[in-house]
Amino acid sequence: MGKLTLTTFLTLDGVMQAPGGPQEDTTGGFEYGGWLAPFADEGMGEFMTEVFDRAGAFLLGRRTYEIFAGYWPKQTDPTDPIAGPLNALPKYVASTTLKEPAWAGTTVVDGEHLQAEVVRAKDATDGELQVHGSGQLAQWLLARDLVEELNLLTFPVFLGGGRRLFSIGGLPTAFELTASRTTTSGTSIHTYRPTGRAGFGTIGE
Repeated sequence: MGKLTLTTFLTLDGVMQAPGGPQEDTTGGFEYGGWLAPFADEGMGEFMTEVFDRAGAFLLGRRTYEIFAGYWPKQTDPTDPIAGPLNALPKYVASTTLKEPAWAGTTVVDGEHLQAEVVRAKDATDGELQVHGSGQLAQWLLARDLVEELNLLTFPVFLGGGRRLFSIGGLPTAFELTASRTTTSGTSIHTYRPTGRAGFGTIGE
């Protein structure tokens, strides 16, 4: 049985939209795509290599899947620490409209039965069933307590607008910190595991 993990790039104000390039995702008139680029450094690369080394399969939302499918199949070096796993391992894409995915190893999981399909995919995975980006899918998984580990890479930039990972109305959840580090560019990397519902009280009592 595998473990479902979520890895996400965030700004200081929690924006996860279009970290990789200006045209990656302009939904909602977003004009700040590519905000990660000035902060990409060796430390970030080392961490992401560690993440992909643990992958057994991938679960992606439709938009992230299409971004990945437009780039990674063209990277054909099997020793590439990211392209190798992405091209070789099973990929599940949550979509009600995608019918014939061209990227080898892809299975479309129907949104109507998504929770059961996610659990089935995780049970069939040896290693981590990894979610990368995939904002709407990530929120859906978090709301159902399906994420077992959360990797947040927070970059030292504030945008003031864009799609955020943690939306208003999300399920109040407490986490424990299991690992942390900071890269030379100032990116903070934290790994969390959920511990249950958030608790509340008054300080000093």
